[in-house]
Amino acid sequence: MSDMPLGDLAPELAVLLGAVGVLLLAMLLPQRHHRLCAPITILVLASATALALSQAGAERFTFSGTFRLDAATTWGRVMVLGLTALCVAMTPAWMEDDRRHGEFYSMMLLSALGAMAMIGAADLMQMLMGALLSSVTGYVLAAYHRDWEISLEAGMKYFLLGALANALMVFGAILVMGLGGSTDYQQLSNAFPTEPLALVGLACVVFGLFFKLGAVPGHAWVPDVAEGAPLPAAAFLTVVPKIAGAIALARLVALVPAEAMPLSALVATVAALTMTWGNLSAMWQEDLRRLLGWSSVSQTGYALMAVAVLGRAPDAWAALIAFMGVYGLANIACFAVVAHLRGRTELAGWAGIGRQHPLAVSILALGFLSLVGIPPLAGFLGKFALFKVALDGGMAWLALLAVANTVLSLFYYLRVLGPAVMGTPEKSAATLGRANLWIGALAAVGVVLLLPWAWQDLWRALSGG
Repeated sequence: MSDMPLGDLAPELAVLLGAVGVLLLAMLLPQRHHRLCAPITILVLASATALALSQAGAERFTFSGTFRLDAATTWGRVMVLGLTALCVAMTPAWMEDDRRHGEFYSMMLLSALGAMAMIGAADLMQMLMGALLSSVTGYVLAAYHRDWEISLEAGMKYFLLGALANALMVFGAILVMGLGGSTDYQQLSNAFPTEPLALVGLACVVFGLFFKLGAVPGHAWVPDVAEGAPLPAAAFLTVVPKIAGAIALARLVALVPAEAMPLSALVATVAALTMTWGNLSAMWQEDLRRLLGWSSVSQTGYALMAVAVLGRAPDAWAALIAFMGVYGLANIACFAVVAHLRGRTELAGWAGIGRQHPLAVSILALGFLSLVGIPPLAGFLGKFALFKVALDGGMAWLALLAVANTVLSLFYYLRVLGPAVMGTPEKSAATLGRANLWIGALAAVGVVLLLPWAWQDLWRALSGG
């Protein structure tokens, strides 16, 4: 452990300064010019991404040992920043008439900053700080449409569940610190306290992270936020906090020896419950946004497979990071199509949409098929990696359950695509300009080409990371 210059946190500092700058700009500009905040925000995110990539290959603890630079931090930062940029690009057309349009970008940057703090956290208090920042700004994003009752309801449910989860995490961290004498991961990894109260504290922290991931039992907020939040916020909140939660949970699980607490068994059980409950709940949804929310819950269950076999399968870290990146692109592609069609969500209204908007439905189909894991899309590689590490880690039962759930998920995705392609449209579908369609297309290109092309390089960088 060593103290390093603030340059090690340059990406986080760039996002923080950018958030403050965008907020000040939104306060000074008249509302009709708030769209200018979007390209500035994307420039901030691009600069932070360049700074993060400049630290690729670093392997050290910094900031008095509370932050870790490694492959997982680098790729986690890049995913958070890149996916946030896609969500920002979706925002101008959707939020144009909102008088608080400009401030929305600042909230999104601060939420991304909280996620980045969680990703590199090497100390329980650092992780808590990131989780709280991500959560508080997330509540604002979810309830941003104050004149929408459904948006306020989504924000309230997210807040109430989040308050409980964050309180559990704080309480748990205090117990671990009181009995272990430290919140530093390096010290805890050498001698994790085995007193019952310390293990209770650890369980509280883990369950708080399950909330960030949208895993059972902290999953109920996901479909409500997917349905009620502004669409760019819904896309953001169903992706970015999950990436942060997954990496933070993996770092925590890696600390604790199996003989102290069977965390792997706990995570595997939650993974099984989450993927199954998410898929079963999605099957009969009549609202596309809620369907995407429940689909997001099921995808969390798949991701937890890699966390469950950390320490048993050498490629678990690589599988986790790669899957989360693939999932993020596919999910944002789907939300971008919904935004392009002015938030059209009732499945009955999707009949024949493919005849009117073939490109939009093609993008949606690519997103859905990648979420299922159909080859040769990148989603197949992500799912295959998870199945492989589950088998390598001795959890064949979990891999088999995941395969069964994957087949099950085809049903509800085809409930959308079938009528959209084969049905007869009742009336012309209005759109919200073409910006969101191109964002969806960009994400779909990543699903089809980018990640498979870069797969070997990604795997080499992360294996054993």
